[in-house]
Amino acid sequence: QLQLVQSGGGLVQPGGSLKLSCAISGSTGDRRAIGWLRQAPGKEREGVSCISQNGSATNYPDSVKGRFTISRDNAKNTVYLHMNHLKPEDTAVYYCTTAIISGNNCRPFDHWGQGTQVTVSS
Repeated sequence: QLQLVQSGGGLVQPGGSLKLSCAISGSTGDRRAIGWLRQAPGKEREGVSCISQNGSATNYPDSVKGRFTISRDNAKNTVYLHMNHLKPEDTAVYYCTTAIISGNNCRPFDHWGQGTQVTVSS
């Protein structure tokens, strides 16, 4: 059974950095595309990025482009979301999910992490 377990997150001041981790357990973990998305109160869910099994990332939305980077370490079965120059509008619950990638687009699929709160505030 595939499981995604998230860690990281928390409270950070504007301009700060955080790294989220998504540890994937299960026999096919290193062969699955993984994505990050976020959900803020009162806002629509927003996809952040996805990464293929070989490390190719999909496009980032303009809201995070140049500040967020997705990466993976298949030896550790872990996908990361590096978040720099954080802004208050980045405050949300972040989820890692298995993903389906088509070109530069991706969508969440059938397994989700438990969610991690990221709060950007002074």
